[in-house]
Amino acid sequence: MHISLLVWIVTIVVMLAVLTIDAVMLSRRPHVPSIRESVTAVGFYVALAILFGIAMHFWAGPAYSGEFFAGWLTEYSLSMDNLFIFLIIMTKLSVPRKAQQFALLVGIMLALLFRGIFIGLGAALISRLAWIFFIFGAWLIYTAVGLVRDFITGSSSEEEEDAADGPAVRWLKKIVPTTGDYESDKLFVRVDGKLLATSLFFVVVALGTTDVMFALDSIPAIYGLTQEPYIVFTANVFALMGLRQLYFLLGGMLKKLVYLPIGLSVLLTFIGAKLVLHACHHYGWDAKLGFSVEIPTSISLIVIVAILAVTALASVVQMLHARRTGAVEGPAPSSPGAGSGDGS
Repeated sequence: MHISLLVWIVTIVVMLAVLTIDAVMLSRRPHVPSIRESVTAVGFYVALAILFGIAMHFWAGPAYSGEFFAGWLTEYSLSMDNLFIFLIIMTKLSVPRKAQQFALLVGIMLALLFRGIFIGLGAALISRLAWIFFIFGAWLIYTAVGLVRDFITGSSSEEEEDAADGPAVRWLKKIVPTTGDYESDKLFVRVDGKLLATSLFFVVVALGTTDVMFALDSIPAIYGLTQEPYIVFTANVFALMGLRQLYFLLGGMLKKLVYLPIGLSVLLTFIGAKLVLHACHHYGWDAKLGFSVEIPTSISLIVIVAILAVTALASVVQMLHARRTGAVEGPAPSSPGAGSGDGS
C-alpha cells in the first residue's frame, strides 16, 4: 500500500483542523456536555470512521479496509480501559466539572502526539527487525495475563494512586511552582508577577503519561493486525476522536462493564498469538511443518467483533442480574460530572 506524502499531509491537516475547531468551540463555551450532545458527537465520529473504512474499500481494496476496521475496533475497545483510568484520575484529583473537558481535550492531543511517535518507531523496528514480532506478541500476552490477574484480585489502591499521582507528576510538583488550586481551564496563571502552574496542569500531565503506558499495549496490538503505518495512524485517530464525549456519555457506566478486562485479555492474547505466528511464518518455520500459520484479516475481524460482542453482552447480563437480585456493588468512582464544584 503506497501512501503519498500529499495524502499524509491532508490526513494530518484534517485531523488538526478537527481538533482546533473542537478546542475553539470548547474555549467559547466551557460546559459539561449533555447526554444528547455526547451521543451526537460519538455517533458522528463513529459514522466518520465507518465511512472512512468503506472509502478505503474502494480506494485500496477490501484487505486494507478489513485491516482498518479490525485495528479501529481494537483501539476503540482498548480506549475503554483508558477511559476508566481517566475517570479515576479526575475523581482522585477532584477536577472541577467545567475543567474536565479541557483536560481531556489536551490529554487527547498529547495522546495523538505520543502515539504518532510510537507508530513511527514501531514501523521502523518492524521494517528492520522481523523478530520484534516475537517481543510484541509476548508483551501482549503478558499484558493479557496481568488483566486477568487484576480482574481476579481486584485493582489495588496503589495502582489507582499511581494513575493520579505517578512518578512524572510527583517529580514535576517538586520543581514547578504551583497555586495548588484550579483556575478555571487555565494551566498557568501569573501571581504577583510569578508564573505558577495550576492543579489542572498536573492533571494534564497525569493523563498524558497514562496514555503513554497504554500506547505500549495498543500500538503493538494494532501492528499485529496490519503493518501499514497509515492504517495504524488513522485507526488510532478515529479511536481517539470523540473519546472526550464518550467519557461523559458513559460516566459511571464504565464501572458496569465488569467483563471488559476479561474481553480485552482474550483480545490481546489472540493478537499476541497472531504476532508470534506471523513471525514464525516470516522465518519459514511453518513451512517446515507443512502448513501455514498466518491468520487472515477476515478471520481476525470476525474474532475481534465476536470477543467485543460477547464481552458487552456478558456485562449487560451481569448488570441486569445485579439489579434484579439487589446486589450491592462496590464503591465506584463518581461520574464525570462529579468534580469539586467550580474549584473556588
